[in-house]
Amino acid sequence: MLEDLTPTPSSAPWPTAYPQGYAVVDVETTGLSRDDRIISAAVYRLDARGEVEDHWYTTVNPERDPGPVWIHGLTSDALEGSPLFADIAEEFASRLADRVLVAHNAVFDWSMIAREYARAEREAPVRQRLCTIALSKELGLPLPNHKLETLAAHYGVVQQRAHHALDDARVLAEAFRPSLHAAARGGVRLPLLECRPLTEWSGSAATGGSPRPQIGRQASGGYGGYQPTSWRPSRKRPACPYPNPGRYQDGEPLRQGMRVAFSGDTSVERDLLEDRAVEAGLHVATSLSRLTSLLVTNDPDSMTSKVVKARQYGTPVVDEAAFGQLLRDVEPAAEG
Repeated sequence: MLEDLTPTPSSAPWPTAYPQGYAVVDVETTGLSRDDRIISAAVYRLDARGEVEDHWYTTVNPERDPGPVWIHGLTSDALEGSPLFADIAEEFASRLADRVLVAHNAVFDWSMIAREYARAEREAPVRQRLCTIALSKELGLPLPNHKLETLAAHYGVVQQRAHHALDDARVLAEAFRPSLHAAARGGVRLPLLECRPLTEWSGSAATGGSPRPQIGRQASGGYGGYQPTSWRPSRKRPACPYPNPGRYQDGEPLRQGMRVAFSGDTSVERDLLEDRAVEAGLHVATSLSRLTSLLVTNDPDSMTSKVVKARQYGTPVVDEAAFGQLLRDVEPAAEG
């Protein structure tokens, strides 16, 4: 049972524009790329004011190696006998239906869920998501970083099993409720983003093909095709609100406001990778200049214009996997 950490209610009316229900979600996965799979999922359903209605948890057979067991603790033996995602898709959908999906770094959880439904030739019944990182920024919470454990500590929430989907979802639900009430009291507009169904997978049992991603072009058969607008109507981004703190230094964390450029193919869709960078407070640059803080590329020996300029300017270069790790702990911009 969740501890009631909601502040004493004020006399201010509840905002009528706020959603009528939320699904606080956490998924553990075999990795971070588009070919990775969900291995466990948890949902806490909350009412309009953040009160818990019920919760649900399941492990999932990923049909592959479980990945970083040292993080999530789910070995192949532990997952033996677990249902396939297709087997739990309907139940999962019933937990998400008609609710805003809430997650910590929500673009990642949503992308993994959307891909699993696309593989199953279905659509997740989610139309909006809310990232608790974005909400904590809207509220101006005095957090040294944007880790879930830091948000939890701010509200006095005790985490029992980090990287266990059910406990992470519980912790997030318990931290989300006071955040929601703080937003309501302050008349804060919730940072809701649209979720569009992802249909990037081709091939099916009927054709004998195995699902493979179709990126940036119409699929040649099977289940639909990924279009450049699958994530949202426009890729135009608002200006980064933070000043550029300079170049990335090896061994140190990224800082909000750093200018990041990408070059070459990525295992995570470029739009998704850029979304994650923007939500972390980074400036995504379309070109490389002397002001660029970091170049992300999986092929540093290529002769693309960005790689060539990075060599000329001495711009730091990291690969996608290293960048994904850095995104987990981006330092806030310096005050003043």
